[in-house]
Amino acid sequence: METTTTVLGRLRGAQKTAKGVSLYSRYVNRPAGRVFAAAAYRLGMTPHQVTLTSAAFTFTALACVALAHPGPGVAVLVYLGLAVGFALDSADGQLARLTGRGGPDGEWLDHVVDCAKMILVHTVVLIAFYRYFALPGDGWLLLPLGFLFVAVLTFCAGLLREQLGKVAAHGAGAPAPAAPPSRLRAVALLPADYGVFCLVFLLLGDETAFRTGYAVLAAVHALFLVLFLGKWFRELKALRAN
Repeated sequence: METTTTVLGRLRGAQKTAKGVSLYSRYVNRPAGRVFAAAAYRLGMTPHQVTLTSAAFTFTALACVALAHPGPGVAVLVYLGLAVGFALDSADGQLARLTGRGGPDGEWLDHVVDCAKMILVHTVVLIAFYRYFALPGDGWLLLPLGFLFVAVLTFCAGLLREQLGKVAAHGAGAPAPAAPPSRLRAVALLPADYGVFCLVFLLLGDETAFRTGYAVLAAVHALFLVLFLGKWFRELKALRAN
């Protein structure tokens, strides 16, 4: 069997493009996913099994948010569960490309898990707010609902942009050469990265700090949604014109 070093070398050559990816995903999550993918390959795991393992880590961490009283220890455990789950979410695709076992079924399963994660992460914050937090007012209960709306709309609109773009590009013939990834864009995208969002759960032991950090991220994600919607609409309109 191939050594881990050899497998890691092959995985480095099976990476997605870095375009449109934040610094966290490029330099933290993807490399961590590469290590997990190499370990999964050595263990004979399938990409589907890695996806389900990712879901197990993520959903267990989210259950802790809803069911355990917030505290420093819970905060660290929740963050580690979410971070490992996110790295495994990168590993399944890397393993699929390495083994040539990718397909629509794997992509579907990955998106289903991502969608469930996105809905649950804000739902459990709402539950924690209601059960454990001494909120200044009931209006704070609307914050997770608003964040959930922004997250789901961003996810669905982005997925539609990707799929409709592929259809339009296919009809137009050969796609235009991709521009090289921009480091400035990678930095600008950091606040919208799920891995960066997970860091706010390290504040779970301090109610005020967590509420403030969560509210700031909600506002930033809402701003990014407005920017993304305009950008994606213009891109699809340009594809139609071509």
